[in-house]
Amino acid sequence: MYLVPERAIAELISARDCFTAVEQVFASMARRSAYNFPVIREAIGHRDALYGFKSGFDRDSLALGLKSGGYWPHNHERGLINHQSTIFLFDADTGKCKAVVGANLITALRTAAAAAVSVAHLARKDARTLGIVGAGHQAGFQLRAVLEQRPFGKVVAWNRTPDKLAALEKIAVDRGLEFQAVSLEELGAQSDVIVTITSSFAPVLENAVVKDGTHVVCMGTDTKGKQEVSADLVARAATFTDEVAQAVTIGECQHALALGAKTEAEIIEIGAVINGTHPGRTSEREVTLFDGTGVGLQDLAVAEVVLRSAIEKGAATEVEM
Repeated sequence: MYLVPERAIAELISARDCFTAVEQVFASMARRSAYNFPVIREAIGHRDALYGFKSGFDRDSLALGLKSGGYWPHNHERGLINHQSTIFLFDADTGKCKAVVGANLITALRTAAAAAVSVAHLARKDARTLGIVGAGHQAGFQLRAVLEQRPFGKVVAWNRTPDKLAALEKIAVDRGLEFQAVSLEELGAQSDVIVTITSSFAPVLENAVVKDGTHVVCMGTDTKGKQEVSADLVARAATFTDEVAQAVTIGECQHALALGAKTEAEIIEIGAVINGTHPGRTSEREVTLFDGTGVGLQDLAVAEVVLRSAIEKGAATEVEM
């Protein structure tokens, strides 16, 4: 069995590798060659933490395993990021554990890659202004990944505490892009693509501020009760997701369905667009929305790439079980 420590991950995989791995596993899911097992995510009654498991199996790549971890909201007090997790990979032929891989950076990279995949396949080709709602740890990863998908010239951003936008501004300015901190109304009026990445339990982005033709990427809702955008925005948009079963239970779509504003049949897997069995965006004025709930297969796909790279580069430690 191999151990790949968290500290080694950054040197073992690129953003392009993550994009390809996530795109391929979404396509495999839509072909029903890969499937996720039911998610377990619970409040543990200690340190206000959420803890759980995401797991799955891909028959094409033979990726089998699980990610264990969750969200510890007070970790900043200890100098740690709030999301903490570890991936366990198993041999699909024998069931033996073949690797334990640090998953904090992998989680950030695969989440950003999912957003990037949705932009690549659903945003208008002439999208030039990117809006970011939220400025937490994950926001920078989202910004870097999405900027690669269109020739954006400007980034506009909003956060409840505007001083936290400085990190996003640096990313934009380092790439030679204009950056502006704006109100949510201004953000909606200017943006061709909007990425929401918050931990909100009430709508932050309202339907009324989003202009026609926008692609909205909702990446923060992954738990029952969370909500980043108004239900009528989900109802208005052509809605896509990583996995429908998660979207309707723990994703952004849960609220629109509860109100009867959207049906499960109206939610399309992004893999169908990747595979060419669904057209995706159907007009320049259509609002599209990606409900990124985060599936275990994303983690496994990226972890498999990391493991191969770690073995090749001598960064994995082999141990006896």
